[in-house]
Parts: sequence; structure tokens; C-alpha cells
Amino acid sequence: MEQVLAAAGMLADPQLILVIAVACVFGLFVGAVPGLTATMATALMVPFTFFMEPLAAVSAIVACTAMAITAGDIPGCLIRVPGTPASAAYTDETYAMTRKGLAAQALGSSLVSSVIGGLFGAVVLMVAAPLLARIALNFSAFEYFWLAMIGLSCAAFVASADPLRGILALLIGLFVSTIGMDAVSGAQRFTFGSTALTGGLSFIPAMIGLFAVAEILRALLSGEARKPFAQPQQVQGVFHGIGGLMRRYWKNNLRGSILGTAIGALPGAGGDIAAWMSYATARKFSKTPEKFGTGHPEGVIEAGASNNAGLSGAWIPALVFGIPGDAVTAIAVGVLIMQGLNPGPQLFTQQAETLYAIYMVFILANLLLLPLGWLAIRLARPILSVPRTQLMAAILLFCVVGAFAINNSMLDIAVMLGFGVLGLLLGKVGVPVAPVILGMVLGPLVEQNFLAAMVIADGRFMGFFERPIAAALGVAAILVWTLPLIFALRRRGALRTSAASG
Repeated sequence: MEQVLAAAGMLADPQLILVIAVACVFGLFVGAVPGLTATMATALMVPFTFFMEPLAAVSAIVACTAMAITAGDIPGCLIRVPGTPASAAYTDETYAMTRKGLAAQALGSSLVSSVIGGLFGAVVLMVAAPLLARIALNFSAFEYFWLAMIGLSCAAFVASADPLRGILALLIGLFVSTIGMDAVSGAQRFTFGSTALTGGLSFIPAMIGLFAVAEILRALLSGEARKPFAQPQQVQGVFHGIGGLMRRYWKNNLRGSILGTAIGALPGAGGDIAAWMSYATARKFSKTPEKFGTGHPEGVIEAGASNNAGLSGAWIPALVFGIPGDAVTAIAVGVLIMQGLNPGPQLFTQQAETLYAIYMVFILANLLLLPLGWLAIRLARPILSVPRTQLMAAILLFCVVGAFAINNSMLDIAVMLGFGVLGLLLGKVGVPVAPVILGMVLGPLVEQNFLAAMVIADGRFMGFFERPIAAALGVAAILVWTLPLIFALRRRGALRTSAASG
């Protein structure tokens, strides 16, 4: 208790509060700008942390990331351009709600559920960090392979009503993930002799192209860019009726928070994958799955809780064992080391006060998300009143800057434009773009862990079921693949029986 009180005293420092406030505003701005990401916001903030105290440096990263992830929902909801990769999982859903005049409900649902998920993840981080980190450390290539396969299977749920088109999009994403150097053999694949492609294609420019540039091209070719928005609406009453929605979908909030924290705690997974999986899970267990994709808040609530819970969960292995859970915590681990706070079990004994203060920052940042998120939504209201030509030009500018800033490479701009054309063509033939992103994210994880597991198992496929956790995940993956087929066969059999009896 003495250490907790000391941590509370550290958090009461006015200078620290100012740093957190500035980081929150910066995170909201970067997250709300299409083409920029939470990872980019964290990377841009790192140089400023050199001049801060250790606690202030980590607090700035925590606050900035929490704000940016949630602010990414704003452009996704209003103009179908996700601000962050985690928002891409339910961008089409929130945009459909906006077209139905429910933008306030969509943004309010994602904001409140993000706060709930973030607080849940922070509590788990405080109470069960050592236990969950130990479980994550026990994961080998077998467990990671099955986990990635379950993630890939989610494409069948988030794609569309046509699974074949979703599988086609998924295969495109998997193919793109193979471009570059093979991590095992070192052989170059699909590089066509170009050294610039040796490292593969960057995910962020591809995501910007598929969602933002494709939307701009579609608007230009269809003539929509020269037309005003059909019904420019003011986003008011963000919290109106949200209490009832939260009570109605409390199971989705809880399930999304649990899944987000668990996935985030697995090194290499992160909140992005958690959001995709949570949206798919919400659709799978929903009583009205046919409403998904038409502007239904159920999936938004579950995925919104999951992505912020995943942020907190990703810090579990980072703080306790020094293993980054995602790209943001990878940057944060570097900042901790530079500040003399070596991540690991020694933090609990040598820097206990600082560790407890970091826990409190997580809670404070998520509580600040409510008023500051509401303010960001209110400031974003005029976006629907801006002429589309000006809005498209501004978005394209931010997209180019965001794509170039990843690696300071013109290749990334070319990748962004190429995927923009690809997204336009896929949209014209009714193929969803979300599984393409999912395949790009999980492709390397599947391939590397499959090859490593086959080496460990000496080529025996049964080796994937010999470890208890791997066997459980493997059975879960097989059930995910087979249950939809069984249900489809049962429905077909029931239809035939009813037709015969009729």
C-alpha cells in the first residue's frame, strides 16, 4: 500500500498531468486524420520522450495510443476511411450506420465500449499480468500457428454473405504477404530482382490504398466527388441512448474485452487482430447475423471494446518479460530501456512505484477518453459539410504523407496507389477488401510458425496436437471450419424435407 500511495503521489505531479493532456490531444488528432496511425503517432512522439522523466515518457505513449485507436473510428464512421488498422474491422458497419442517420449512435457506441474495454484491460494488467504473461510465454510455434489459422478463418465471417468471394480476397492478402525474402530460407519471392521489394510490401500503405484511395477513385469515377453529401448531418447527442445499448449488449462488451485482452497479451498479435476476431465472433454468436454490414451496433460494440482492451493486454508481456505485444509496445520497450527501466520481473521489485504509476496512467487515460473523445467527435462534425472535392483532395494529401512517412520511401506511395486501384476493382466485382488486409497481417505469422513447427515436429503433422494448448486451439480451428458446413448442410436438409412434405 505504501508503494501504491507513492505512485499516486507521482501521478499528482502537474508537469506529468500536462504531458498526459498534450499526448491525449496529439493522439486524438493523429488518430482522426485518415492515413495516419496510432503506431505513427507513437513513433513521432519518441524523440520528445528523450527530454522527459521515465514515467512521463511512458505515460505519453500510453495516453497517445489509447486516444489514437479510438479516434480512428471517427473518419471510418463518417467517410469510410479508417484512421487506424484496428478501426478497419468495423469501418463498413459504422459507415452504414452513418448512411442511415445513426452516426452519433455509431461513434457513441465505439467510444463508450472502447473506454469499457480499456478499463477492463487495465484492471487485468494490474491484477493478472504475471499469470497471463506466463501463459503467453508457454506458447510455441504450434500454438501461434493455430491462433493465426483461427484469425484467418474469421475472414469467412467478416467478408460478406458470399464466402467464396471472401476466400478469394483472403488468398490475395496471403499472396501479398509472401512478397519479399523468405524468413526461413532467405530466398527472394516475387521481387522480380528489385532490392526495394526484398523486405516485402508495407502493410500501412496497402491499408490506406484499399480503403482511402479506392474510395477516392470510386467517388471520382462515379461523379460523387462533385456532389455534396446526400444528407449532411450534425453528430449530436453522442451519448443519447448509449446506456440502453450498453445494457442490451453487455455480453458483447464483456466478450470483446476478454478476447481483446487475451489476444493482446500474446506477443505479435495486438489489438488489430483482436478487433477483427471480435467482430467475427459477434457475428457468429449474434441472434441476428443478417443485420451485420447493414448498420448494426452489435459488432461495433464488441470490436470497439476489444481493440482498446488489446492495447492494455499488449503491455502485459512488454512490462513483465520485455516481449512486445505489438508495434506500439515494441517502441515503448525501446523507450523504457533508454530511460533506464529495463522491462522484466525486476520492475516489480526495483521500480515498483513507477510500475504502479504506469497502471494508474492506463486508468486515467481511458477515463479521459470519454470527455476528450466526445470533444473530438464534436470538432469533427463539419466534415460532412465540406465539399467532397476539397475533402477528397485533403484526404489524398494526408494519405500520401502517411504512406511516405512509414519508411520515407516513394515505393510506399506506389504501393498505396496500386492497392487503391486493386480496391476499386475488387469493389466493382463485389469482393470485400477487409479479408485482404487480414491475409496480409496474418500471412507471415501462419507461414513462419508452420515452418518452425514442422521442423520441431520432424515433419509429423500430429505434432500440432501433442501439446495441450495447441490441441485445444487446433480443435477450435477445426470446429470453426466445419461447423458452418454442418449448419449449411442441416439447413439444406431441412429445406429439402419441408419441400418434400409440402
